[in-house]
Amino acid sequence: MKYRLLAPGPTPVPERVLSLMSRSMIHHRTPAFESIFADCIQGLKWVLQTKEDVLLLSCSGTGAFEATFQNFFSAGDLVLNVTGGKFGERWGKMAERFGLKVHTIEVPWGKSANPEEVRQALEQYPECRAVICVASETSTGTRQPYEAIGRVVQQKADCLLIVDAISALGVWDISPERDHIDVLIASSQKALMLPPGLAFLAISPKAWEFNRTAQMPRFYFDLAQEKKAQACHQTAFTPAVSLIAGLQESLKMMKEEGLSAIFERHARVARATRAAIQALGLKLFSESPADSLTAIYTPKEIRPNGVYTGLQDRAKLTIAGGQGEWKGKIFRIAHLGYFDELDILTVLSALEIVLRQEGYEQFEPGCTLKAVYPILSEGFKI
Repeated sequence: MKYRLLAPGPTPVPERVLSLMSRSMIHHRTPAFESIFADCIQGLKWVLQTKEDVLLLSCSGTGAFEATFQNFFSAGDLVLNVTGGKFGERWGKMAERFGLKVHTIEVPWGKSANPEEVRQALEQYPECRAVICVASETSTGTRQPYEAIGRVVQQKADCLLIVDAISALGVWDISPERDHIDVLIASSQKALMLPPGLAFLAISPKAWEFNRTAQMPRFYFDLAQEKKAQACHQTAFTPAVSLIAGLQESLKMMKEEGLSAIFERHARVARATRAAIQALGLKLFSESPADSLTAIYTPKEIRPNGVYTGLQDRAKLTIAGGQGEWKGKIFRIAHLGYFDELDILTVLSALEIVLRQEGYEQFEPGCTLKAVYPILSEGFKI
């Protein structure tokens, strides 16, 4: 049986990208590499619809967050962290590790943040230097209202908005300038259709002003040094050459499809997934679902992690389970990146089989196809 990957990261990598990455290694201090690198930066700016600086780092998205704390803050600075899931909580813990003071707005997992609470917190703590939030909380499948939060933060001249867009970039329309984001962080292994190992930061002029006075020690993640090197289509240190070559190809594929078509495809498959889950009589975990993945409560008839392990063992299909206190209680189906209408039909068919084998029978076989047909058929129009 063919192996299929439907986890929210890493995600499937197209054969075109894998083929290009397998070519002979080139040296990074050559005109050939500089041409590839320059093309990648322009492609990332196209996806982000931005004219601001975009930097590429050889690390994970977590590494890019570490770089953010090192380059824009000093120990003792106060930041406001909006949680709502594992990754929102991670960024708060990381900030504390770097000696920042963190005021946390606790958002229950699966719930949506209230921008009014952010406004009130900024009034209560006028010394706050940044607000941190997640656009797409991967642990819960929730889209957070970063746009509305951005409009709140925009009114405070001495405060940055930092957004985790790791599972949002390439899924829906997100733009740093329009959405008032000062530091946007993304990575390669989600909708950009690459293996893990690259991270990207879109940085506003306002954030660079913070960088001038930031006192955190830094070396590998010195973004001012990277900005200088990348202005010449180079990197300060040895980069992940093969991944960058793959990025050039994945961005080429995205341009061939077009941004509007990409966003419409993700929205369509997400709507279809949610319709199918409801047709099965299952309950969505998030009250504000993201188009990147869908989180679902495990029905009480099924053992903890039964859906995850059943799909893995019987269908060679990898989804994701719950995290933190929700481990074993929910499962997550990703639909981002190199993923289309036929892929979701495959996972839904397998899901029906596994649910019945695991003891949940409160649905008619084939109900998911009936539910998704009017939605997915839109993707087959010429």
